[in-house]
Amino acid sequence: MSEPRTASQTIVAEVSTWPGVETAHGDRGELSIRLGRREIGHLHGDHAAHFGFPRQVAAELREAGRIGPHPAFPENPGWGARRIAGEADVHDVIAMLRMNYDRAVERHGLPETSVR
Repeated sequence: MSEPRTASQTIVAEVSTWPGVETAHGDRGELSIRLGRREIGHLHGDHAAHFGFPRQVAAELREAGRIGPHPAFPENPGWGARRIAGEADVHDVIAMLRMNYDRAVERHGLPETSVR
């Protein structure tokens, strides 16, 4: 019988199936989720996800209670954080990463190495 996946394992397993997505460890212990050179979000272990959104999108997500302020940049209106406490949070983190992924692909296309 296999061990259950952690929150970060579940998130990475899903986003890694999207064309062009790669992960990389950062300088502050975070796991960056990237589309080419663009970060679409990053994870701090199994307990938090951080994102950058256009200001209006971030405001809507804050109003809906889906993100709170980024702990390092609480005054930045485009940056946000999501606590990961359960399965619903994992699914919502994946959904918000997908929002950033879709926006980046629409605006910039897939990275050259991902085009087949």
